[in-house]
Order: sequence, then structure tokens, then C-alpha cells
Amino acid sequence: MAASSTSSLTTLHSCCFLSSTPSSPYMAALPRRRRAGARYPRIRAIDLDQNTIVAISVGVVSIAVGIGVPVFYETQIDNAAKRENTQPCFPCSGSGAQVCRFCSGKGIVTVVLGAGETEESQCVNCEGIGSLTCTTCQGTGIQPRYLDRR
Repeated sequence: MAASSTSSLTTLHSCCFLSSTPSSPYMAALPRRRRAGARYPRIRAIDLDQNTIVAISVGVVSIAVGIGVPVFYETQIDNAAKRENTQPCFPCSGSGAQVCRFCSGKGIVTVVLGAGETEESQCVNCEGIGSLTCTTCQGTGIQPRYLDRR
């Protein structure tokens, strides 16, 4: 009888503590104890360091901004299209034409040649008209909306 008890003790001591399967038939026969009220397996909390939390937060915010900004601009464009624009153009004061910068609206450019001689010629920028079509409003006299400017 002493030999059989010795062999069972060596069998119990030789089991591996890290494996989840019992290594001997004696271990398999033992009932598992459950805590009262524990019906489901426990879920361990995920261990996250501060850098991982910051990286996840930045990723979520980036996705939100990447979706939110285009949606915002699209709604602003749709709302602006519904409203009528009556604001006069700022550079041309609503006239649709700007004074030529080369001839100051005269249509003629005066050039001093030297020794007191001057020469007058037709302005090449405005072709002698003295004004140009406003480049901001394209001659309409209405200030374009910010998102309509191209």
C-alpha cells in the first residue's frame, strides 16, 4: 500500500501548473469550484498605457474631423445657394469695372524720354478705354461668395 501512495504523490507533483489540461487521471476527477454568482467567465480589463490612449484619441478625432469638415462645407454651399446674393462687389463698388492701373483711367500713357521730351501713346493694358472688367465679380457688380471664388 505504501508503494501505491508514493506513486500517486509523485504523479501529483509532476503535473504542470501552467497547462489548463490535467496531467493525471486524479486531477481530472476533481470537481472544479465556482464562486457563488459567477455564471460567466471573467473578462480582464485591457492594460493600456498613456501613449496608446493618446494615439487612439488622436485617431478618433482625426476621423471625426475628416468627416465633419467636408460635411460642414457642403451644407454651407447648399445653404448659400438657397439665399440670393445682393452684396455689391468691394473692389469695383458694384460697377463691374475697375480703373486701369497703368493709365489711371485716362486711356493714354505719358512717357518721359529724356531732355524734357515726352511721348503719349494709347494704353496697352486697357486699349485706351481707361477701365477693365472687374476680376473679382467678372463684371456683374455682385460680390461672389467665399466658396464660389475660383
